[in-house]
Amino acid sequence: MSAEAEAAAPHGPLAGFTVGVTAARRADELAALLTRRGAAVLHAPALRIVPLADDSELLAATQELIARVPDTVVATTAIGFRGWVEAADGWGVGDALLKTLKGVELLARGPKVKGAVRAAGLTEQWSPSSESMAEVLDRLLAEGVAGRRIAIQLHGEPLPGFVESLRAGGAEVVGVPVYRWLPPQDPAPLDRLLDATVSHGLDALTFTSAPAAASLLDRAEERGMLAELLLALHDDVLPACVGPVTALQLQARGVTTLAPERFRLGPLVQLLCTELPARSRVLPLAGRRVEIRGHAVLVDGELKSVPPAGMALLRALARRPGWVVARAELLRALPGSGTDEHAVETAMARLRTALGTPRVIQTVVKRGYRLALDPAADAKYAED
Repeated sequence: MSAEAEAAAPHGPLAGFTVGVTAARRADELAALLTRRGAAVLHAPALRIVPLADDSELLAATQELIARVPDTVVATTAIGFRGWVEAADGWGVGDALLKTLKGVELLARGPKVKGAVRAAGLTEQWSPSSESMAEVLDRLLAEGVAGRRIAIQLHGEPLPGFVESLRAGGAEVVGVPVYRWLPPQDPAPLDRLLDATVSHGLDALTFTSAPAAASLLDRAEERGMLAELLLALHDDVLPACVGPVTALQLQARGVTTLAPERFRLGPLVQLLCTELPARSRVLPLAGRRVEIRGHAVLVDGELKSVPPAGMALLRALARRPGWVVARAELLRALPGSGTDEHAVETAMARLRTALGTPRVIQTVVKRGYRLALDPAADAKYAED
């Protein structure tokens, strides 16, 4: 199927795929983007955000900055900077904070942060067009940081090498912990997401923050299933990260991740719309184009919902298309099927009904089943 035909299909490019969402913030937005493109979404926040109004650490850091004014303040995120100012207002120190920030060198990482700074009635001294913290670091080091007191508005994300480089240059670095992350209060949803991942019930798992990735890995380790999780992310479940910083925790464990060129939710979803269909198995069977996706099948572009047992049989047959697969082998592929080969016949009948084209699967008497592979159609489908 061409890209144009796929885009025009009523089912959406992610139909038949299940995508896991680990986000705590903007999870509804990400889930809506995925659902709109046809995906089934399994959401479990891998962490929770400490409410700003209740964050004693942020209040203490704010009061310290007001009492001991820094030379430079680096604002890293728009939502974090706005939240910091609003929280300070709620604590009754908002005016004092703004007065402090007006008297320092204020650097804003990118246009969005610059907008938040100006909305607070402040003016940044400099902002990189690249939105790169590396460029911010280069500027600070070029100016010289020895003996300077530099405050960095943190946002729950690690800044690899940033703080270390400033301290190595002789600076005193103060972190302002806006939006701290903690493990979820109820781990049950996260456990269900982990179980779905290791059982290959997901086609992709999305990460929009490094703390979420770290929290998922920590929970898997607590449950003694870290090796299974890493194997699933290596083999069948596509780990998709919003950006390279988010990917660091997974990459440190040897997991290869994908990230969009623009570190935003929209491009992340678009990446999945390209990558997941490209990973699906497409076979010419009995004159039909059959595309095997995560929990559904496209038959000549028409979406067919298939029960889990049927999908298990179809995948087992698709591993050797055109070859006979014995009932005993198919029985082993069925989840929780026991030893009764009649379960294969029942599941096969339901699979054929779900596909709506019984001829794509042939019964070989006393031997088993095989997919009705049409080798002559290979060239035709290769061109589509």
